[in-house]
Amino acid sequence: MKTNKTLFAKDIKPGDKIRTVFLVVEKNLAVSQKGKPYLSLRLRDKTGEVEGRVWEEALEINDRFKKGDLIEVQARAVSFRNELQLSIFDCIPASGDGVNPSDYAPASRFDVEVMFTNLEKIIETIESPPLRNLLKEFFNDSHIVHTFKYAPAAKGFHHAYVGGLLEHTLSVVQLLERMSDHYEGVNRDLLIAGGVLHDIGKIAELSLNSIIEYTDEGRLLGHIVLGAEMVERMIDKVEGFPEQLALELKHILISHHGVLEFGSPKRPKTLEALMVNFVDDMDAKMNAFQLHMDNSSDEESWTTYHRMLDRYLYRGPAKTKI
Repeated sequence: MKTNKTLFAKDIKPGDKIRTVFLVVEKNLAVSQKGKPYLSLRLRDKTGEVEGRVWEEALEINDRFKKGDLIEVQARAVSFRNELQLSIFDCIPASGDGVNPSDYAPASRFDVEVMFTNLEKIIETIESPPLRNLLKEFFNDSHIVHTFKYAPAAKGFHHAYVGGLLEHTLSVVQLLERMSDHYEGVNRDLLIAGGVLHDIGKIAELSLNSIIEYTDEGRLLGHIVLGAEMVERMIDKVEGFPEQLALELKHILISHHGVLEFGSPKRPKTLEALMVNFVDDMDAKMNAFQLHMDNSSDEESWTTYHRMLDRYLYRGPAKTKI
């Protein structure tokens, strides 16, 4: 019988003395300024992540577990540079008999099957036979469908959880659908198809076992190149797919990060590519904002510092205890 974890990352406050189980997301042995080894950990459960440090007996404790393991941690929570950190006294591998894996795998709050059905309904509204047939080639493949449904959208910044890629894709496509007739000259079918496929390469870029990791293909090529290659292969299966349409669709994929600094080899040069770029970026940042706010204390007006966003976020007036 699996037992449920009762103390989660989001509930820990500075000063708390804790004993609970976490998944090891990152693990690095380092040396302090005084030349003493210490262990730096990033720990996770389904509610969020927390940094941990082992200052004493770091070499011996380092040998007990590896990245991706579940460990039972004894620690005191402290505030370091306005962020929660665990000062760890001891940690050992967690017993599998008392661990529920679902406590350590963040997942979309939306039902995967409902999201996928909603995406299929939008795809059915595409009038262009080549684009509709291309998307059917993708989603008639059972392996692609299964991977796409459960893949994360990123390793850490946004939608980094089970079902995150589908949630992000559906959100982007729904926004594009609402905007498609707002600007003159936009090819709606191309816009929607580009939205559906813009991150398809992530099913090959990222793997999800106990933790989200990059595959070899993901590190060497990245999801933009992988996605463009996948689209090229699928286009070859659609008889008579127009060359110009293929060119413009692939341009959406390779330009959807907007600028060279963010990994796109080309900047958006069509209306559809520009719209996918901005909506993709907005949806990613909205998710990052919302998750960070949700994981912050209701008793504070401001969140902790978000490193990737490079700012504190305002949550509104703090809720006072009665």
